[in-house]
Amino acid sequence: MPFTPNRDFKRAPRLFARAQGLYYYDPAGRAIIDGVSGLFATAAGHGREEIAQAVHDQLRELDFTPNFLRSHPLAFEATRRLAALLPQGLDRLFLVNSGSEAVDTAIKIALAWHRARGDGRRSLLVSRERAYHGVNIGGTALGGILNNRKAFADVLPAVAHLRHTWRAESVFSRGQPETGGEELAHDLQRIVELRGAENIAAVFVEPIAGSTGVLVPPRGYLENLRAICDRHGLLLVFDEVICGFGRTGKAFAAQSFGVRPDIITVAKAITNGTIPMGAVAVDRRIHDDILAAAPEDGIEFFHGYTWGGNPAACAASIAALDIFERERLFERGEALAPRFAERLHALADLPAVADIRSYGLLGAVELKPEGQPGRRGYEVQKTLFDAGLHLKSTGDALILAPALVAETAHLDEIFSILRRVLATLR
Repeated sequence: MPFTPNRDFKRAPRLFARAQGLYYYDPAGRAIIDGVSGLFATAAGHGREEIAQAVHDQLRELDFTPNFLRSHPLAFEATRRLAALLPQGLDRLFLVNSGSEAVDTAIKIALAWHRARGDGRRSLLVSRERAYHGVNIGGTALGGILNNRKAFADVLPAVAHLRHTWRAESVFSRGQPETGGEELAHDLQRIVELRGAENIAAVFVEPIAGSTGVLVPPRGYLENLRAICDRHGLLLVFDEVICGFGRTGKAFAAQSFGVRPDIITVAKAITNGTIPMGAVAVDRRIHDDILAAAPEDGIEFFHGYTWGGNPAACAASIAALDIFERERLFERGEALAPRFAERLHALADLPAVADIRSYGLLGAVELKPEGQPGRRGYEVQKTLFDAGLHLKSTGDALILAPALVAETAHLDEIFSILRRVLATLR
């Protein structure tokens, strides 16, 4: 099993048998409230009949088509619908099967663009400490979480890493910390001065570093990254696999923070978590330059996946986007966010809590470590499951991201369980 202590899991398996709304149910029928949308994926809640029916119908009509030299109408419909949600101009899309594939595809697009413009020396990538960009080789190289990297150090391409954005003076911040944005972003300028702008292709960041424990960028940080990239001809890539589809109050965090990247990667909630799918959204100038550099009638981008743009995945995505629009889920999530933050930050009085961070419907409680770092977080997430709450833990951070369809009663239940369990810790 991935990212799991397998031997410990087998001693006491924690299993889900079915799901509906905001609840999972174990094989005995016990309800477990889902505090993290599965894994940041089920933004519209579980068991959506509209998506199941759309996938069923599509499988009966067209189950598979190759996307090398062929395609199908739903692939274009899905990308058209997605482009309408994205920042203006990021309307050229490449379909993949996961966030990991989206990131590695974005790396190739960035390198291909510089080469198409006769600037092939630009190959160095820049990322950030504590970053998570999936588990393929490119994303692992970009990543800044030690345990995800150390076993593969000898095969990873070179990446320069900025500092992460957590600062001790910003503990218990609601939303964006007020200070540190310009200083932290200046790390990129220092890398440019050390390595040379002419050698750097792109800068990859999660607008909010989600998997590591919800590190919210300080005010001015993303704006300064954008300005430095513009000054030196670097592409800015936002990994919105977690932040996308209403998690931050707008369709994408780029819109919430008012910073437009050149490339965005998405996945997870694109199908409401039902079928693997991801996408890379690219500024049309990047798309056009890559196409123009290729011979007439020649292949412009030598890359792709067998199941990229699978008909059933596209049907699921269109159905999910229909739900987001019809039920105004992004607006509902934005309206619920203040109540979420209020209940989350109320846990600050508990003695075991070291920090709390939040933005939109995404938050984390950092526990004071006990013994080996990460051990307390791992044990607490098991206790919470047994108490009826599912969430994600990374190290000693407990991460929450409830579905956009959540009601205040769901939040009350989530935080009642969380407080009851955390109150037993010292």
